[in-house]
Amino acid sequence: MGRRISIAFLISCIFCIEGRSQQDPLLDILTEELNREFAILSKADIPAYYMDYGVNEINTVSISTNLGSLMNSSNSFNRLAKVNMRLGDYKKDNTHEIAGNNMGAGHNFSASSTPIALTNSKEAIQKALWQITHAAYLNTSKQYKKVMSQEADEDSDVPDFSKEAPVRSVEPPLDFDQYIVPSEWEVKLKNLSQVFISDSDIISGQVDLNFTLERKYFTSSEGAYIVQNMTYAYLNIHAQVRSADGDIIPVYKSFFAFKPKDLPKEQKLKEEVIDMVATLEKLKDTPLAEPYTGPALLHARVAGVFFHEIFGHRIEGHRLKSESDGQTFKEKINERVLPKTINIFSDPSMTQYKGQDLIGHYKYDDEGIEAQKVQVVQNGVLKSFLMSRSPLENFETSNGHGRCQAGLNPVARQSNLIIESLEPLSEKKLRKMLIDECIEQGKEYGYYFVDVTGGFTRTDRYNTNSFNIMPTLVYRIYVDKRPDELVRGVDLIGTPLTMFAEITAAGDQKETFTGICGAESGGVPVSATAPALFVKRIETQKKPSATSTDLPLLSRPKGE
Repeated sequence: MGRRISIAFLISCIFCIEGRSQQDPLLDILTEELNREFAILSKADIPAYYMDYGVNEINTVSISTNLGSLMNSSNSFNRLAKVNMRLGDYKKDNTHEIAGNNMGAGHNFSASSTPIALTNSKEAIQKALWQITHAAYLNTSKQYKKVMSQEADEDSDVPDFSKEAPVRSVEPPLDFDQYIVPSEWEVKLKNLSQVFISDSDIISGQVDLNFTLERKYFTSSEGAYIVQNMTYAYLNIHAQVRSADGDIIPVYKSFFAFKPKDLPKEQKLKEEVIDMVATLEKLKDTPLAEPYTGPALLHARVAGVFFHEIFGHRIEGHRLKSESDGQTFKEKINERVLPKTINIFSDPSMTQYKGQDLIGHYKYDDEGIEAQKVQVVQNGVLKSFLMSRSPLENFETSNGHGRCQAGLNPVARQSNLIIESLEPLSEKKLRKMLIDECIEQGKEYGYYFVDVTGGFTRTDRYNTNSFNIMPTLVYRIYVDKRPDELVRGVDLIGTPLTMFAEITAAGDQKETFTGICGAESGGVPVSATAPALFVKRIETQKKPSATSTDLPLLSRPKGE
């Protein structure tokens, strides 16, 4: 029976190659070489039961300006191929966690990968694939021997790899040049960064654009093949000002769209830069904040980062399988983990949320699984996790969240995280709740976190299970109705469950934070859309100082 299945599989793959040959030559080369390699390795002393090849074909334009000058304008084009290989069987393979390994599962997140020819040179590409496949087999077989040498563990009923129906989809290629004319954007960005020269204390004012067209290839020994296109236009504005005491204070703004033409128009961007200049002028004279514990408001952008860091990473399914992880929510399915007014879902199939392009969009994940909406929290109750093809007990299949950076192996990762409130309140009501709670706690003021550059978290059980959010704009809201006071040098810190317990209310306006999230499988594009939050108790610490003690002896050149 096994031999007949194998022969049928080979016939099926040959048919697939013939059917695809006019669609994408690179896909044909990948599939042909995969079939050749797998036919041999599946009969080796330690047989491979699964293989896939992936290629990320990436074309990027990068333009950088600073204080009115063009600093960089470049175009790069490359192809990175990788092989993902599994030995053993679906139930137990080389990725199985080794008991007592504090570093986590036996899975090596760094795949065997290599750059390949930029043209469809069959011989050159097949040779490169053969080399990385050989290296992958040697490394994987060593890991598999380690896995098999350990005693049987209690979690042996949970397979290491889920069985999924193969998906087949091929999109036609896109023309990169139709999306962007670099020379036009060079002029726009120089004009925008020129505005920062108006203040002599501003030491840098950068406006950068990165536009990427990525064509992703995937083909597997299970018969799946996918070719999909992804485009990303990311405009970043980053400026720094020197305060009177020498502290270097940054502010950031970023904008995302799938196409450069859908980014904000130049006049709108100029207004944003002028607003940033005004903010920088205020920040250079603001007081340094002291450590604080008490009530706070989180603006919608900050709340998005907050949920991404302290909640999103703790619902990524592969972590909950590892004994080295803190497993914050593993045993909390169908339990209330947030206020009953909060719903959360993750949906990579969404391209927009209320007109805003969502960078976490994709049609198929990096394991060849169709993107799916996952209702994670319903009325405050935890319902599901984000799953790759690494199963958990009661979560046997992927829901399309296996993701990775080019050249790495996929694990469960976030995509488009959407947080919604069933009882949204106006900002005016949230501010009143903040002031009332400050009075209740005997606080002179509460904090309002308005903007943020990012954050990080730790989820393993061998370090403090904490988070750190890095705000850039923070205000004190006084109970005696004094004007809000801008402060600097604040980081928002804490531990997840404690913080969740203090969330009391949410606002009626949502915003989307867009970024690149770094974790075991590299940097992947993600978004988080959330309303503002009122939290009864937060904790802050002083931000690491970027002070320059040697103030300049000469004033900055004025230029023309």
